[in-house]
Amino acid sequence: MLSGKNVLLGITGGIAAYKTTFLVRLLIKAGANVKVILTESASSFVSPLTLATLSKNPVLSSFIKEEVNSIDWNNHVELGLWADLMLIAPATANTLSKMANGTCDNLLLASYLSAKCPVFFAPAMDLDMYKHPSTKTSFEKLQSFGNVMIPATSGELASGLHGEGRMAEPEDILKFITTHLSEGLPLSGKKVLITAGPTYEAIDPVRFIGNHSSGMMGYELAKSAADLGAKVFLISGPSSLVMEHDNVKLIRVVSAAEMYEKAHAFYDEVDIAIAAAAVADYRPKTVADQKIKKSSDDLSLELIKNKDILLSLGEKKTKQFLVGFALETENEVENAKGKLKRKNLDAIILNSLNDKGAGFGKGTNKITFIDKNSSIKTFELKTKAAVAADILSEIIYRINA
Repeated sequence: MLSGKNVLLGITGGIAAYKTTFLVRLLIKAGANVKVILTESASSFVSPLTLATLSKNPVLSSFIKEEVNSIDWNNHVELGLWADLMLIAPATANTLSKMANGTCDNLLLASYLSAKCPVFFAPAMDLDMYKHPSTKTSFEKLQSFGNVMIPATSGELASGLHGEGRMAEPEDILKFITTHLSEGLPLSGKKVLITAGPTYEAIDPVRFIGNHSSGMMGYELAKSAADLGAKVFLISGPSSLVMEHDNVKLIRVVSAAEMYEKAHAFYDEVDIAIAAAAVADYRPKTVADQKIKKSSDDLSLELIKNKDILLSLGEKKTKQFLVGFALETENEVENAKGKLKRKNLDAIILNSLNDKGAGFGKGTNKITFIDKNSSIKTFELKTKAAVAADILSEIIYRINA
């Protein structure tokens, strides 16, 4: 949800400011670009150097920017326009009151008043301050402006008292924001199953039957679905790709049998299933316990058929919108339609190896989307990320029709 997003983090002068080092680290790990603004008092609680190192950006604290032999200014308007999201944490009673009443006496407040993006604030103060009528008024006014409050929790406070007013933990702040951002997205509340990559069928402890699939198409589909609000189960065969997304559960497998088992384990609870994996059709009948030695000019392997994962999902289908892939070299459309009907799919994605730039191991793909009503839509050659967006757009259109 935060990958590639510009996050402007405002830190005010409360003891909870020490937690912002962890918060910045989590935002960066989530893929966000982070810029930090400190109020003057906040620098007493957390080191600007630490925040600059973690965020990989200079930490800002005043309008004036002094450089060698020159004086410039930090443009609060540009900061407000740069941000896709602004977060003020910790938000003290003093800063919240100023925000609610339009007081503008520092760079953080000027940037807040210039922001065109969603603004989140995480209050932090002692329990009596948190419950004071003036503080409650600030909360209500700020939320009436469209700002989003991340409620404080109960716990031990800096005063030694125990009660409400403790800033939410960095992990909880991040979860709150990502959950809020996912609300209203096209796939919010949906669960999606995606298979990706090749399968490796063992011959002996060191050799296998496999293919050249990198898994990129499936991984891009998983990321795109997660960015659209879905909870994604990504079942991946052997691949060098990684997946770091809060909405994606990555399940790694090796063989077709393992992928079959995991696909069925999650299938009943999902709303959409996309079988993008290049599953081996056959496996060796017997697997040698030891490495097979080179003893003759010929080696024969007896192969047996793997269970057809996509066919089995089609037979078991109830509520799921089921999508398969067809990689063809001749009679492409007719073969894809036949597979769609035979396996009880709702749609099939046709790839042709005759199309330059399509196929395994490439960063691009060219697809034709065919649904069960024989509606056909062909797309131009695009990056696999753009192809994933196109596929999900077609699916969303049909499940909402």
